[in-house]
Amino acid sequence: MDAPKPIRNPEILYTKLFINNEFVESANKKTFPVINPATEEVICHISEGDKIIKYNLRPKALNRNIDKAVIAARNAFKSTAPWRTMNASERGLLMFKLCQLMERDLIYLASVDTLDNGKPFTESLGDIQECIKTIRYYAGFCDKIHGNTIPCDGEFLCITKREPVGVVGQIIPWNYPAMMVGWKWGPALAAGCTIVMKPSELTPISALYLGALAKEAGFPPGVINIVPGFGNTAGAAISEHSNIDKVAFTGSTLVGHKIMEAAGKTNLKRVTFELGGKSPVVVCEDYDLNEAAEICYGAVFNNHGQNCCAGTRTFVHESVYNDFVKLAVKLAQQRPVGDPFDEATLQGPLVSKTQMERVLGYIEKGIKEGAKLECGGKRLNSKGFFVSPTVFSNVTDEMTIAKEEIFGPVQSILKFSTLDEVIERSNNTQYGLASGIITKNLNKAMYYADRVEAGSVWINSYDLCLPQTPFGGYKQSGQGRELGEEGLHEYLETKTITMKVPSKL
Repeated sequence: MDAPKPIRNPEILYTKLFINNEFVESANKKTFPVINPATEEVICHISEGDKIIKYNLRPKALNRNIDKAVIAARNAFKSTAPWRTMNASERGLLMFKLCQLMERDLIYLASVDTLDNGKPFTESLGDIQECIKTIRYYAGFCDKIHGNTIPCDGEFLCITKREPVGVVGQIIPWNYPAMMVGWKWGPALAAGCTIVMKPSELTPISALYLGALAKEAGFPPGVINIVPGFGNTAGAAISEHSNIDKVAFTGSTLVGHKIMEAAGKTNLKRVTFELGGKSPVVVCEDYDLNEAAEICYGAVFNNHGQNCCAGTRTFVHESVYNDFVKLAVKLAQQRPVGDPFDEATLQGPLVSKTQMERVLGYIEKGIKEGAKLECGGKRLNSKGFFVSPTVFSNVTDEMTIAKEEIFGPVQSILKFSTLDEVIERSNNTQYGLASGIITKNLNKAMYYADRVEAGSVWINSYDLCLPQTPFGGYKQSGQGRELGEEGLHEYLETKTITMKVPSKL
């Protein structure tokens, strides 16, 4: 079967805010451009969730577009509204219908993600398919959310109910534009919540299109609302809004701190964070070195390194270190970089000029601090935000490239001697999102897995995020979990109901 072909110039159908099942202009008619990172050309202009407005008679800063979306979501969450009176199995059917529509428009959705994100079309296809799998997984949960009957002392009957948290604000990043929609919508809709989502200003196109598909699927007005805009305006308004009950955010640790502070100022809303990472991958001397190099190559360079859980600290046993470095350099040098719509391309541009300059800045720091630049380290092409796949050897723990999240195609290879030593070094970071170990020795693998401080541990593989398995971080890599049954629980409240039962009539 021939591979699907992308749409190189997909028509952009929706550019306005999606509120209450309608596409509407922003309150102040403002728009912002979305840039193609491969060509630096403007794709379209998107309506902007306007800046925060301060009203003289009101003490808090408000955002007119976010207010409108929250009102729609709050009305849709009323106990008498169609969404709340709908049978749970019907809610699941709506989610299944949405998945069918996404499959129908798979090529279009993947094409627009490639257009505004810059990732290769084949990766975008995989992202959309993962989004579908996630929503479908949670659709099956809708009529299986239940409480318990609890034995208790005395003449009492005690039961629990699981109920939706309420209106949730969801702020998603640019590195997986459509897939992150699935991660956020799936559990929230299964739980029965209503949504106000802010996609990244860099990659809002597929989220808006998915809003149109949700309406086509039959979701009632107000259940899903999408307000593109900037973090310090629309994102801040979501974080502070007193009528939003929970915020789910994927992005940087720095912004996570700001959202946590804002969420506590008004109504002490619940939060779920998936934040930054500086994840270690440990290569033991007992494993096939070619395969180990391939695993580590994917751990770093997939999605151009623009991945919170990327395995950017590659720890290699000293006895095989030099041979591993040679293999890593060969793989990086052979990586095809170019037009993301070309089926031969494995790496397109970084998402923006800012991101490109940030990554190049880290590369310069690595060189200045004494790491050995084995390959790459340069901007490619005069147009587009392309950076060559980069490998550093002789990296030490105190170097900036070994401590800070680069979020680009940069592999730092460090040397270790013993497993206890590398466990301590793996944990010597503010982050704890993910980790990996490559070894044939099961005892070594489990010894490391038990002791590393990370939300995910992958053994002889990397970055296997599945709808069924919880994902999230230790320390400053996050709070709460996404995916799996645990991800669903983040959108549920537990209500305890206790009734006195008479001993006789």
